[in-house]
Amino acid sequence: MFDTADFMARLKRQTFYDGQICRSQAIPPRVARFGKLENPLDPRLQAELDLHKLGRFYSHQVHAVDLIRRGENVIVSTSSASGKSMCYNIPVMQSALENPRACAIYLFPTKALAQDQFSKIKHLFSPSILKADEFDTFDGDTPGPERPAIRRRARLIITNPDMLHLSMMPNHASWDRVWRNLRYIVVDEAHAYRGVFGSHVSLVLRRLRRLAQSYGANPQFILSSATIDNPQEHALNLTGLPFKVVDDDGSPKGGKDFIFWNPPIIDEVKGTRRSANSESANLFSQLVSEGIRSICFARTRRLSELLANYARDRLSEIAPSYVSRVKTYRAGYLPEERRQLERELSCGALTGVVATNALELGVDIGDLDATVLTGYPGTISSTWQQAGRSGRRETRSLSFLVGLDNPLDQYLMRQPDFFFGRGFENALVNPQNHHILRSHLLCAAWELALTPGDQNFFGETMRQEVAGLIEEGLIRERRGRFYLSPALAYPSGDVNIRSASGDNFSLVDARTGKLLETLDISHAFSQAHLGAIFLHQGEGFLVTEFDLVSKTIKAESTAAAYYTVARDLTDVRILSTGKEKFFGPLRVCLGEVEVSVDIISYKKKVQFTEEVLGEVPLELPTQRFRTVALWFNLPQDGMNRIAAEGLDFAGGIHGAEHAAIGMLPLFAMCDRNDIGGLSTPLHPDTGKAQIFIYDAYPGGVGIAEKGFELVRELWQATLAAITECPCQDGCPSCIQSPKCGNNNKPLDKKAARVLLEGLLACAPAK
Repeated sequence: MFDTADFMARLKRQTFYDGQICRSQAIPPRVARFGKLENPLDPRLQAELDLHKLGRFYSHQVHAVDLIRRGENVIVSTSSASGKSMCYNIPVMQSALENPRACAIYLFPTKALAQDQFSKIKHLFSPSILKADEFDTFDGDTPGPERPAIRRRARLIITNPDMLHLSMMPNHASWDRVWRNLRYIVVDEAHAYRGVFGSHVSLVLRRLRRLAQSYGANPQFILSSATIDNPQEHALNLTGLPFKVVDDDGSPKGGKDFIFWNPPIIDEVKGTRRSANSESANLFSQLVSEGIRSICFARTRRLSELLANYARDRLSEIAPSYVSRVKTYRAGYLPEERRQLERELSCGALTGVVATNALELGVDIGDLDATVLTGYPGTISSTWQQAGRSGRRETRSLSFLVGLDNPLDQYLMRQPDFFFGRGFENALVNPQNHHILRSHLLCAAWELALTPGDQNFFGETMRQEVAGLIEEGLIRERRGRFYLSPALAYPSGDVNIRSASGDNFSLVDARTGKLLETLDISHAFSQAHLGAIFLHQGEGFLVTEFDLVSKTIKAESTAAAYYTVARDLTDVRILSTGKEKFFGPLRVCLGEVEVSVDIISYKKKVQFTEEVLGEVPLELPTQRFRTVALWFNLPQDGMNRIAAEGLDFAGGIHGAEHAAIGMLPLFAMCDRNDIGGLSTPLHPDTGKAQIFIYDAYPGGVGIAEKGFELVRELWQATLAAITECPCQDGCPSCIQSPKCGNNNKPLDKKAARVLLEGLLACAPAK
C-alpha cells in the first residue's frame, strides 16, 4: 500500500526541495453505491458479466442503462475510472442478443482508445455474445484486404469521426446493411469534441443521422464524457437531439493527495522561476526510484521525450536499476509500439511513463499510484482527468500539478481555492459556424441530394448557406432538391475535420517525398514558413521550400538546437455588433469582426535558455478572416490616473490584453492558442481606446461569447494574476505573452493594474 504521507515527508528532505508546495489538498475517499436494473438482462449477458466480476452495477450505471433501454438518448458525465464504458456496452450487447441483425457504431477521438475498447469487448463479450467476425476496428490502420469482410459481417464498428467522415459516409452504399440496422451510436470521450474539432464532429454526426434516416433507421445516441458543466447542452449541440443526463457518480474512489507545486523564484526583479521541466523530472524520478508506479504528463511531444531523458539521467545517479523501467508514450509512435507500451504499463513491466495528453483519455493502463502534471492542462476537467489516471483501483494516490511560468498557471498556484472550489467548464461547439457548415453541406450533398427538410439536421442557416453555394456554382437545384455540382469530386477529402479552414497546405519530407502533415493556412504561415523549425512526431524539420501556388511545404530533418517564433502584425475591424452591455460608462460588446494578420519575421531562439540568435524578415500575403470578438472601452478615471502618474497607457492596455487572454481559458474550455487579441489607444471604428479578444478561428467557436458572458469575472481574475505576481515590471507569469507579435513591447505592469482596477470599479460585484 502506497503511503502518500510517508513519501511526502521524504520528499521534503530532498536537496531540490525549496518550499515549492503551495497547497496540499486531501481528497477524501468515496464508497461505492450500487443499484438494481429495472428489468433483468439476458441471462447469457448477465452470466458473462458475473464471470468477469462485473455483475454488480454502480448506481449511475443502473440509471444510464435503464434510461437507454427506455429509448432515451443519454450522456454519462462522470469521473475517470467510473465504469462509463459499461453504460453503453451493456445495452449494446443486450440489443445484439435480442436482435441478431442489430448494429452499432462506436466513435472514439483516438485510435488508441478504439483499440483499447476492441480488446475489452474481445475479452468480455466474445465469442459468447459477438462472434469474432461480428466486431472490429475500422480506421486508417485497417489493412485494405480486411475492409470488405468488415463491411459484410461486422455488427459493431469501432472507429473515429475522421473515418466516418472520409470513408464510411461518402461510400455509404457499401455499408447499407449497417445503416438499415443501426440501433446505437456511441460517442465516447464527448468532452474531447470541442472548439473547431467539436464543431466539425457535430456536423459529421448530423450527416450520420440524416444518412441513417434515409435507410429507415433512427439510432439512439449514447455519449460518455468527463465531468463538464454543460453535459446536456453539449450533447444537444453535438447531435441536434435532446438528451437525458447521468452525472451522479456512484463509483468508489480511494482518495487522493493533490499537491500544487510551484517552482521557486530565482530572480525577484524579473520574476524568473526555476524550470518547471526540471521540477517535474525531479518529482517523477523520485517517485520511480522508490518503485511508485507513476505517469508524468507533458504538453508537447518533444517535451515528453526530453523529460524522460532528464528522469533517466537522474535515475542513473539515484536508482540505476529503474532506468530501463521508464519510457515515453505519445502520438506519432507506430500502433504496435503504442500497444506494446500499454501492455507493459498494464502488467507492471514499466514503473514510469512520460506521456502527452494521448494518455489523458481512458486507455486502460492498470494501477498507478502517482501522477505529475507539467503545467496546467488548460481546463479543470482535463486536470482531473490526468490526475485521475492514478488511484484508479480504490487505493489512495498522489498527484502533483507543477506550475508553468504563465499567468494562468501562476494564478492557480496563488489561488488554489479557485481550482478546488470551482465547478467544471463548459464544452463549446458551434455547428452554425459559416465556414464549417458550408463544407459539410457539400459533403452531405455528395452523399444524398439536399432537401429543404434537411434543416431539421443542419439548422435554420442551412437555407442561407445553400443559396450561397448555388450562387458560387457549387450546388445546383433541380425539382426542389439540391445536388452537388459535377465539377466537385469527393468533397470530404478536402475537409480536414481537425481544422477550421479548408485551405490546407501539405508538409512534405524533402528527402523522401513522404507527406508528413496537412496544415491549415494560419498554422502553415505561423509555424511552417520558410526557415521555420517544425516539430513532427517529436522530430525537428527545417522548412526549405514554401510554395503558395501549389500549397506545398518541403522540410528536411534537422538536429538544430534552436526553435523559431513568428512575429506578426494584427488588425481588427468591427463588422457588426450583436450584443452589448453597460457597466456605468463602460460599454462591452460582442459581434463580428474581420481580423487581418501579417507574418513579418521570425526569431531563432536557443532551446531552454531562450537566447535570441537573430531575426529574419518574411514576405507572406495578408491573412484575413471573419470571426467573433468581444471588445470594451477603458475607464476614464483609470486613464486620468495613468496620465497623472506618468505611466505608459499603450503598455497598460497591451499588458491587460495579454493577461486577459491568458486567463480566459479559466472560463471557457479552450487553449490560449485558440484566442487572439488586439489593444489600441485609438480604434478607427469606435474613436476610443479598445481591447479586443477574439476566437482565432474563422466564424468563431463560442469562446468570445463565454468571455462576454463572464467579462467581470475575467477582469477580476486578470487583475489578481497581475497584482499577485511578485515581479516588478512584468514577466511571463503575468503580462508577457509568448505569442506576442510585437515582442512584448510596450508593456507597463502598473498601468495594466490601474486600468483593471478602474474596470472593476465601474462593475462592482453584485
